Amino acid sequence: MQRLIVIFLALATGLLAQDQKVYPTWLYRNLSALREYRIDVSSGSCHYTPIFGEGDVESRLPQTIARFGVLTLDPHGACQTVEYSRQEELYFVREGNGMVDYGGESHPVVPDDFTYLAPSVRHRLSNPSSQTLRVVVTTVRISPGTPISQAAPFAAANLSELQEQTVQGHPKSVLYKLLIGPRTATRDRINAAYAVTDFFLMDFAPAGTNFPHHHEVAEEIYLVLDGEGQMVAGGGLDGVEGLQPAKSGDAYYFRPNCTVGFYNQTKPALKAHILAVRAFVPMPQNQE
Repeated sequence: MQRLIVIFLALATGLLAQDQKVYPTWLYRNLSALREYRIDVSSGSCHYTPIFGEGDVESRLPQTIARFGVLTLDPHGACQTVEYSRQEELYFVREGNGMVDYGGESHPVVPDDFTYLAPSVRHRLSNPSSQTLRVVVTTVRISPGTPISQAAPFAAANLSELQEQTVQGHPKSVLYKLLIGPRTATRDRINAAYAVTDFFLMDFAPAGTNFPHHHEVAEEIYLVLDGEGQMVAGGGLDGVEGLQPAKSGDAYYFRPNCTVGFYNQTKPALKAHILAVRAFVPMPQNQE
């Protein structure tokens, strides 16, 4: 009888272990393998392809980043109008010309434009042209404890306006264009965000790297725009890293404290460009 009880308990423990979900420290996706998913902005001519967050199979994993994906607008198409009281959005135009309706005013956007859309402002993306419009969109939750000021005017800029620069603590083999950062800072082209700590473009020289590192209170996404190399993705505070192949269209999500980095290939004249977003993740309060 005692032996039967021991066997039963062992089986029960095994079943419970199988039911428990163990979330990874990083996720990988490739754009070519992803499918359209309907969200609040979707219409017959506005199509959303999720990469991370809402619409992804591991949508519970990102904590502050609610959505990261691609909006594709058919010629003369338009998305639904939306407004988020405690979410901010970033647009990065990859292809085509469009219009952003923001707070009742219309603003044109062209390839390599990036925009910041503040919370509590009605906005809509449309495509008045005869060509397809593709935009990388990031939607970020703002912590309930963060006070929100009056919405700022529409803010947009183009990559061509920014000079590449090095960043302290990182090798000179990678140059940065700093796009959007916190509203309390002054270093980025647009300083307006509440939860977004960095939205930037990295230009890796052949054999260039930004060195493996981690962020304790931020989650991060890398989207490889062109080039190929090896992505660093590792677990936890122990700094253990693994190298994953990375090429154009690959995207990686990293949880807080996950080791992250990139090593570009060594072939001469072959650069790699990565679009990255980093968002603050509030630490849980200690309970007495």
